[in-house]
Amino acid sequence: MTAHDSTQPTTKNGAKEDGAKKTDSSLATVVIAFVANLLIAIAKSVAAGLTGSASMLAEAAHSWADTGNEVFLLVADRRGEKRRDRSHPMGYGREAYVWSMIAAFGLFTAGAVVSIYHGITELLHPEEAQEYLVAYVVLGISFVLEGVSFTQAVTQARKQARALDRGLLEFISTTSNPTLRAVFAEDAAALLGILIAVTGIALHQVTGSPVPDAIGSILVGVLLAVVAVFLIDRNRRFLVGESVRPDLRARVLKGLLERPEIDRVTYLHLEFVGPGRMYLVAAVDMSGDDVEHDLAVRLRRVERELEGHDNVEEAVLTLSTAEEEPITV
Repeated sequence: MTAHDSTQPTTKNGAKEDGAKKTDSSLATVVIAFVANLLIAIAKSVAAGLTGSASMLAEAAHSWADTGNEVFLLVADRRGEKRRDRSHPMGYGREAYVWSMIAAFGLFTAGAVVSIYHGITELLHPEEAQEYLVAYVVLGISFVLEGVSFTQAVTQARKQARALDRGLLEFISTTSNPTLRAVFAEDAAALLGILIAVTGIALHQVTGSPVPDAIGSILVGVLLAVVAVFLIDRNRRFLVGESVRPDLRARVLKGLLERPEIDRVTYLHLEFVGPGRMYLVAAVDMSGDDVEHDLAVRLRRVERELEGHDNVEEAVLTLSTAEEEPITV
């Protein structure tokens, strides 16, 4: 087994852990979502003006929030890929979480707050809707476009989840890739929001009462608030130092122990510092009985080899003492 094979945190079929080094698939997912949301936002805004529907206006606000969020996610995707330098020894990976959190706050304020506020206003000062057919056509087209974006996100997420032997929702919740999680969650919320809006508009048309339409607007806002809080919390966890999953830690430990230079590992710390990028600290017992200088050279060489892997931003190795207990896989 080569040094690369023995330390790369991969799955049993060779897939890199948790989307490790991001590929063009992440960028494609965000771009598709941006284009879809922009077209949908324009169409919903026109329909909201023609129909006077509270639910349609809420959906328009939702789509404009999503469109703006995709810009932040594009920034997150690009900024988070920069490698470390002297001013940022841990790299720039955490910028992805900062920009993704800004996007989540945007979803909350521009989407949730506006939708809930307008729904409450509509309840207090109801207005009759019109041009129902326009609303149904626009929402139908929006559902198709959102479906295309959601399919792209599901395809990328399912591929990575399957490679890691995880369920789709479990992977989305735990992945260190914030852009994929955001697009998946926002598109899922968008599809559900459209169904809520259609129901509210239909009940408005059938009953003649604007109350179901206004309640639909409030429900869309509550849905967006739940999604925004979920995304904010996940980004917060990674910003303050999310520990890696036990299965990944076990794979990294196994890889270290399989290296011919290492006899024991008595301490191992792994922390995400960006999408698919980890900070690795370990206390190891090196094989042989080299003099201090030669031992230091070997230790530094192993660190550099570890940092050559896509998953490792920085590796720091120290020497174990004889009385320290080894940790096992």
